Amino acid sequence: MHPDELEIDESLVRQLLAEQFSQWADLPLQPVRSAGTDNALYRLGVDMVVRLPRIRSAVASVDKEHEWLPRLAQHLPIPIPVPLAKGTPAERYPWQWGVYSWLPGENPTIDGMTDVNSLTGDIVRFVDALHRIDLSGGPPSHRGAGLKVQDEEARSALVELEGTIDTDAATSAWDEVLTIPQWSGAPVWIHGDLLPGNLLASTGRLTGVIDWAALGVGDPACDLIVAWALLPPAARHTFRVALGVDDATWARGRGWALSIGLIALPYYRHTNPEFAATALHLIHEVLADHKLET
Repeated sequence: MHPDELEIDESLVRQLLAEQFSQWADLPLQPVRSAGTDNALYRLGVDMVVRLPRIRSAVASVDKEHEWLPRLAQHLPIPIPVPLAKGTPAERYPWQWGVYSWLPGENPTIDGMTDVNSLTGDIVRFVDALHRIDLSGGPPSHRGAGLKVQDEEARSALVELEGTIDTDAATSAWDEVLTIPQWSGAPVWIHGDLLPGNLLASTGRLTGVIDWAALGVGDPACDLIVAWALLPPAARHTFRVALGVDDATWARGRGWALSIGLIALPYYRHTNPEFAATALHLIHEVLADHKLET
C-alpha cells in the first residue's frame, strides 16, 4: 500500500516474540484480515494481538497508545485495546511494536447492521464519554486541528479524481467548509479515525473501538466522520441530535469526512479496495447532504 512499507510476515513476528517475549512464543499466531493501512495485525493466542507499524509515520503511535489508552479506558463505556507489552527494535525489524488485548467483534458494514438504532446509541455514548474526559497533558491530534491542514492533499486528490466523482460538486463543498468558523472551545479528547474498520460490533451492539493512532486533543468535529462513514441519514440525524452538535461543528465534521474520502480514494483504490470503498461512500454521502442544503 505504501512505497516505504516494511515486509512483515509470520516468521518475523514469531522471531520477535521468541527474542523479546518468550512466554508467548509458542502460542498460536495468525494474521488478522484488516482494511487497516498503517499496521500489520497478528492474533496471538486467544486474547492478544500483535500490532506492528508498516511505515515509519505509524511508529510514534506505539508510545502514545501505551501511555494514554490505559488512562482513557477507565472513562469509556465501550472496551478499547489495553497495551500489554511494548516491543523494541530488532535486527529484522527497526521500530517499536506492541502487544495488546484482543477485542471480540466484527467491523460493522452499511448493509449488514442488524440494529441500527442500538448501534447508533452505542456510538453516541462512546463519543460523548470520550469528549467529556478530563485528563490534562494530552498530545495535540493532527485531526483535531483546522481543516486547512487537509487543503493541499484534498485539492491534489480532486485533480486525480476527475471522471471518478463529481469533482465540481466536491470542490464546491470543500471550498464551503473552509469558510466555517474554527473550533473556539477547549480542546477535547478525540479518537480521530472513527471509520467502520476501527469499530467492532456483535449482535448489533458496539463491542470495541480500535486503532488509536490519531488519538489526541483538539476540535471534536473529526469524530463525527462516523455519521457519514456508517450511519444512514435517519440515524445520522439521531446521532447529531443526541450529541447536541452545533451547525459549525457539524459542518467541520462533514468537511473532515469529505477530505478523508478524497485523499484516501486515489491513494488506495488499487491496493486496498475495501478502504477505497469506504472513501467513496464518504464522498457520496457528504455530497448528498451538501446537495440537500444548497
